[in-house]
Amino acid sequence: MSKTVVLAEKPSVGRDIARVLQCNKKGNGYLEGPNYIVTWALGHLITLADPEVYDDKYKTWKLDDLPMLPPHLKLVVIKKTGKQFQSVKSQLNRKDVKDIVIATDAGREGELVARWIIDKARVNKPIKRLWISSVTDKAIRDGFKKLQPGDKYKNLYASAVARSEADWYVGLNATRALTTKFNAQLSTGRVQTPTLGMVAAREKEINEFKPKTYYGLQAKATGGVTYTWRDDKNNSRIFQKEKADKLFQSLKGETLTIERIDKAAKKKYAPQLYDLTELQRDANRLFGFSGKQTLSIMQSLYEHHKVLTYPRTDSRVISTDIVPTLSERLEACGIDQYAREAQMILRKGIKKLPKSVVDNSKVSDHHAIIPTEEPVYLSNLDAKERRIYDLVVKRFLAVLMDPYEYEQTTIHARISGEAFTANGRIIKNQGWRTLYDRNFDEEDFDNQSLPNVKQGDTFTNFTLNLTNGETKPPERFTEGALLQAMENPVRYIDANEKHLAGTLQKSGGIGTVATRADIIDKLFNSEYMELRGKHIFITPKGKQLLDLAPEDLRSPALTAEWEQKLSLIADGKLNKNKFIAEIKDYTKEIIQEIKAKDATFKHDNITGTKCPDCGKLMLEVRNRHGRMLVCQDRSCGHKKNIAKRTNARCPNCHKRLELRGEGEGQIFTCSCGHREKLSTFNKRKQQEKKHNVSKRDVNKYLKNQDDGFKNNALAEQLAKLKNKK
Repeated sequence: MSKTVVLAEKPSVGRDIARVLQCNKKGNGYLEGPNYIVTWALGHLITLADPEVYDDKYKTWKLDDLPMLPPHLKLVVIKKTGKQFQSVKSQLNRKDVKDIVIATDAGREGELVARWIIDKARVNKPIKRLWISSVTDKAIRDGFKKLQPGDKYKNLYASAVARSEADWYVGLNATRALTTKFNAQLSTGRVQTPTLGMVAAREKEINEFKPKTYYGLQAKATGGVTYTWRDDKNNSRIFQKEKADKLFQSLKGETLTIERIDKAAKKKYAPQLYDLTELQRDANRLFGFSGKQTLSIMQSLYEHHKVLTYPRTDSRVISTDIVPTLSERLEACGIDQYAREAQMILRKGIKKLPKSVVDNSKVSDHHAIIPTEEPVYLSNLDAKERRIYDLVVKRFLAVLMDPYEYEQTTIHARISGEAFTANGRIIKNQGWRTLYDRNFDEEDFDNQSLPNVKQGDTFTNFTLNLTNGETKPPERFTEGALLQAMENPVRYIDANEKHLAGTLQKSGGIGTVATRADIIDKLFNSEYMELRGKHIFITPKGKQLLDLAPEDLRSPALTAEWEQKLSLIADGKLNKNKFIAEIKDYTKEIIQEIKAKDATFKHDNITGTKCPDCGKLMLEVRNRHGRMLVCQDRSCGHKKNIAKRTNARCPNCHKRLELRGEGEGQIFTCSCGHREKLSTFNKRKQQEKKHNVSKRDVNKYLKNQDDGFKNNALAEQLAKLKNKK
């Protein structure tokens, strides 16, 4: 009997699919059933080959050998996951396998993961596509009932290959060119460099900002009501001290007259559902989570707990086919602190939802992040998962609840012809705001209690005050704010590129929802920017990179053009090979620009230690293994470890210790000042081991013991109850 191979992206998803398809026979890297064989990747199993595969000369980085432009890029198996690739390949090539179902993440990169494996395995069998937004049993069953033909996603695959190859040509060439030209480890790319450029632009705004003092007038009347002065354009600030003083003096002792009272019924609807970027932004602002951390937590809630839908989405709305499932989703998440609101929505019934919630035209690969139909067990979630789950569920409930309704009242008054206003509101219905403790209001309302006044009333018993303040510079980026800027970077493109603003917005900014957190992480790890508290600062190395990198690579406009063309490829409106030909020409241009630059790179990590081979001063470099000295001349290449990061903990502050020195002289050091010879450390550990009892020993001891605990009183009561029965 012929079978179908189902290729998932990760083992956890593969196991979920296998359970639904009744694949219970365990194999080496796969699960098999009567009709299906489910196997999986481990993320990417295949990647583009390194430059040295095309020519041995590329093993050494030389400026003269650039640009590297192989006519066709080759695929290679990633060494550390090679065993799993062989397992997948053997299943795909089985004679009893008639076709393949791609069940990797439903998106551009998921398509690339699967198709590269199939291409490298040299399999030519019919392909179908599973396209689902959650991995609950119901979603998997429903997905297999409506599998899509594989040819439908060929253009999406072409777009993914074009993105990957373009990054290879531009990224590898530019990185090698900058590194060899300026004798420093410098990397650049079409997303990371403009992202760094936005941080630099914000820092420039802050440094060039000159604060201005402004003044205002307030009249405090009986009952504590405050009336604020406003000019003809509704501004409340005066930037000339003399003008403010003159106005203040002219109004002292005058009468305040009520000119009119405006009342208006207002409704405020809940914020839209979450996409990944908005969720990362809120999680960073509220909990201090990094973008990468939030995505990791979301993956767990999606793959492991199965209580939230696919995280890597850029949509903030749902499609019409999801609406009939909303009641089931409410039942699944409507427990504990969410029960009251969920039941209230179910009792009222889900009315027709606005376009801000349901809009097919604004759903891309996936709809917004919402709860699944899988019942949630909150006790199974850890503290961080609870926080992210709470954000998503509250937002989901909020869009289904009544709007926040209030009566806005504005009292317009005059003092000697000058306009003053007092604002307040009366809440008619809290609506969705009952879910939240924090204030979601964006309008600048005093929200004060207003007196019962009428047109024509006059007051002389009030205090007139001259207020002042100072304009503030823009705030430095937090990680959440930078993620938002990457999504909408229009303000950071040059004046001569403003015609690309629309393209940039349509393309969804720079990077994708799935990659932005990784880009920020890479910029931190490369020491181009650093985190101080919650704010991001550009480093001297980052500033120099921006000075040395080609101008195009510093602008978000380049990514806008790329993403627009990649979308055209995905839609079948642009040939992939034509795009790659343009990328190769562009690569030649930027390499020529780098070669022609007349500049130098100044190391900020230079030490006083001379290289024993060439005599030049060495650099202190940090990596995940610790710290090392590296010769600043890359052609010399001398390296020496000076401190290794270890898992050993400081006995005083419990931070990780560094191990310095060599041989008998090795010593552990800690940032708190603790120092300890390796030999002393080993002796201390041996002593601790003697006195500590392992869990295994404890369990062994307990097994051999009689139940030493006897509650005689309880035993007697149980015996009596037994006898009565």
